[in-house]
Amino acid sequence: MERTMSTIDPTAGPSAGPSVTGRHSAEARTSPSAGSSAGSFDGWPGVPRFGTLPVPLADAVANVGIDLPVGRVTALHARPEASARGVVLLVPGFTGSKEDFGGFLPLLAERGWDAWSYSQRGQADSAAPAGAENYTLEAFARDVVAVAALVGGGEPVHLLGHSFGGVVTRAAAILAPGAFLDVTLLCSGPHGWAGRMEREAAIVRERGSAAWWNEDNPHTVGLPDAALTADEAFRRLRMGATSDDQLLGAAAILSDENDTTGELLATGLDTLVAHGVDDPAWPQDWQASMAGLLDARYAIIPEAAHSPQLENPEATADLLDEFWGRDRAHPPVEPQQ
Repeated sequence: MERTMSTIDPTAGPSAGPSVTGRHSAEARTSPSAGSSAGSFDGWPGVPRFGTLPVPLADAVANVGIDLPVGRVTALHARPEASARGVVLLVPGFTGSKEDFGGFLPLLAERGWDAWSYSQRGQADSAAPAGAENYTLEAFARDVVAVAALVGGGEPVHLLGHSFGGVVTRAAAILAPGAFLDVTLLCSGPHGWAGRMEREAAIVRERGSAAWWNEDNPHTVGLPDAALTADEAFRRLRMGATSDDQLLGAAAILSDENDTTGELLATGLDTLVAHGVDDPAWPQDWQASMAGLLDARYAIIPEAAHSPQLENPEATADLLDEFWGRDRAHPPVEPQQ
């Protein structure tokens, strides 16, 4: 059976409105135009690197911009030296960004994969439209479908979502199953729960994203970056740069108890559910149960917690390489129009 791309328009949906800059919703972030980019890479506009990572990015990892209706989102790209075995797209979690996969992409490229990660709308240096209406699950999911179509050249890609990114990727797969070869839910559960992120959302709503960082990391308040660890300095910068509206929208999604596991199963997409052995963020029994309901491959990654790509990258890369490289059992089912 021949695979076809979904006829759903990934650019439809809520209007992006004006781009915004800075972390507060009332401020405007203007996405750079292609003409103002830092060079280009294989036809993609280059963008400046965001912050200083604890482990510098390899020279082979390109920082590029991807232009969507919402504005320019920033991405990292690592290509294999030989012909690619396929395209993989990695979507970061709640307070994350593309940099969560910066050191991991080269491992995937070494295994033959054309590897991408991008910062979702409102994260770090990606376009951040003002207003909570721009941070619905549908809006995040449509971005995934649009990015996948661009980086995959119109062909289906392997899709992975980490934590909140897993919630977004399952929605994208349900929206347009023909856009993807399979789905990996990494440290991500079937649904949220009431009251989740309530404290954090209240802080952001009242005082902004930087205040959340200060509440959870009081030892860093008032200190220059030089007095912090490299990881602390980067994460503080990223939290302050992330849109308040994005954090509030994502927090609301994470508290939603609606379970779409049945809808994901109905797509026919092969699925991998994986998490670290010490993952504390999503109940592990929920993840195991979800894998069973999806008839998915289920893997527990040793010596890892909630970010296996950072904590045990080689084992995580091997797991994904095996899953992506297998013979697929069946194509996805297109949604009824």
